[in-house]
Amino acid sequence: MALDLESLSEATSGAIGSLLSTTILYPLDTCKTKYQAEVRAHGQQKYRNLLDVLREAISTHQVLSLYQGLGTKNLQSFIAQFVYFYGYSYVKRLYLVRSGAKRIGTTANLVLAAAAGACTAIVTQPLDTASSRMQTSAFGKSKGLWKTLAEGTWSDAFDGLGISLLLTSNPAIQYTVFDQLKQRLLKGKHNIARNDSSQETLSAFSAFLVGAISKSIATFLTYPAIRCKVMIQAVDSNDDGTKTAQQKSRKTVPGVIYAIWKSEGVPGFFKGLHAQILKTVLSSAVLLMIKEKISATTWVLILATRRYLLLTRGRQKKSKAP
Repeated sequence: MALDLESLSEATSGAIGSLLSTTILYPLDTCKTKYQAEVRAHGQQKYRNLLDVLREAISTHQVLSLYQGLGTKNLQSFIAQFVYFYGYSYVKRLYLVRSGAKRIGTTANLVLAAAAGACTAIVTQPLDTASSRMQTSAFGKSKGLWKTLAEGTWSDAFDGLGISLLLTSNPAIQYTVFDQLKQRLLKGKHNIARNDSSQETLSAFSAFLVGAISKSIATFLTYPAIRCKVMIQAVDSNDDGTKTAQQKSRKTVPGVIYAIWKSEGVPGFFKGLHAQILKTVLSSAVLLMIKEKISATTWVLILATRRYLLLTRGRQKKSKAP
């Protein structure tokens, strides 16, 4: 099967955008993750807000520890976004060709995006679990990727996979809303040919704004599952590698739901929502803004590379001809 160059362009620009976005906002991500996990682990509000996590890092002279696990997170983010954007773009194009439709409806868009997200979650779950454990480790005591994964069994590396699959609805909702809003904004651009609509881009400000709105909606709707996932992945083993009955119960979805309900009630399922929205909205908005601005350049580079390879192959064939 021939490589889909347009899907490759989408995947490459999305992965690069994710890499830059993750690096820029990583300290905020660490603060957010430690804040969410600490509430679960101790049942007390050691961190009243994100600034308390930052103050702790500064007071203990561990500011650089806000970047612990950055390498693993970048690897996970790059692979996840590349797989997601390639799969999402390719399946959308295939759907349009097979169905003969000019545009994808909201329902079909949600299904296709969720399918791409499910594949992404399965491929990158061990890296996602490892990065969460690194971020929630005590400042200055984070271990490398291999040691983090080697601490438990192979199944421990897939902690939270069930919720991750459920959370495929998050990017599905996000990118569906983004695409729909983008199409509405681009309707007024009559100077762009219809058959080149896949290469239409938003301005940096429009992409940032639309990205923020789409991610806000997706985050609010899926936040209870997001918090449960962080809590499951942040469960630590004892020094001898064992886990108490309480720790084991909190590695399951029913156990986490019961723990939240018992100690915090319904509001507990949305505890830390403001921190999640602040981080994910900024991250997604920056990602989509970068992706929109570099997608055209990426497309040109891919076409130039393809042309170069075709010319090189043609010259080689001529040189071999008698």
